Amino acid sequence: MDNAFHHVPVLFDEVMQWMAPRPDGVYLDGTLGGGGHSEGILRLSGGTARLYGIDRDGEAIAAASARLGAYPGFRAIHGNFHDAKALLGAVDAPPLTGALVDLGVSSHQLDEASRGFSYHEDAPLDMRMDPSQGPTAAEYLAGISQEELRRILTDYGEEKWAARIAQIFVERRAKAPILTTGDLVAVVDAAIPKAVRRRDDGHPARRTFQAVRIALNDELDPLRQALCDFVDLLAPGGRLLVITFHSLEDRIVKQTFRQLQNPCTCPPKAPVCTCGKKPLGRVLAGGAVKPSAEETASNPRARSAKLRVFEKR
Repeated sequence: MDNAFHHVPVLFDEVMQWMAPRPDGVYLDGTLGGGGHSEGILRLSGGTARLYGIDRDGEAIAAASARLGAYPGFRAIHGNFHDAKALLGAVDAPPLTGALVDLGVSSHQLDEASRGFSYHEDAPLDMRMDPSQGPTAAEYLAGISQEELRRILTDYGEEKWAARIAQIFVERRAKAPILTTGDLVAVVDAAIPKAVRRRDDGHPARRTFQAVRIALNDELDPLRQALCDFVDLLAPGGRLLVITFHSLEDRIVKQTFRQLQNPCTCPPKAPVCTCGKKPLGRVLAGGAVKPSAEETASNPRARSAKLRVFEKR
């Protein structure tokens, strides 16, 4: 099973450096995936740490459980990291020494055409992080308005051709359902002029697929509160590590960490603080940690990855 769920852990060495696993530590991997980061944490702890792994994807849970079953302190939890407080509360987890969230789509989800995340192969348009719940991307897009699709492509994909893509999507949907990844790629190809597509650094459909995936799986709206919940779950001195892959996620993480470090709402020129809001911790690593040239050469999907670290007071 773990061979079936293949995932290359991004920024692995950097995560281990900043997590600094301890033998008596209690850790949370909020996006378990194939279990690569979790295995590193457990191994570097000497195999004695406790680690809870959360994932929405049942295939990931099964693969990571098979991979990490030899570690007595490992426990997999099927769910969404946005609900980490409730999920860890249900299993009476103690305060955390460290927590990790990797916001990327796993290699398995991208490479398994039937999951519908990839614009490189024609497959059913699914894109669900948890295939057992909710509508597929095809079902979601079947009922969306042109204006809402334009907003999603603009807000979540930062797509300059959003209005044109939305228009052509609705026109084509009126003639025949948009059911496959190939159908959606064809809409993007028809909307973006060929000369523009040739100049694009990457696949022209990547922003559209990103936007639809984010909207379908509700990835961004709950993120800020989830990060605050993670900090609440940390023991004093505990660290939260977050890996992002696009500017929208990274902006939320950066702003949230800054606000947690300096929550004071008093006017900048006020002589003393009267709001009473105290810093909850500090940002480490000097901002964002990026992958090495060696890593991006061996794993091109790591190119856009950034790691941010927050340490609780």
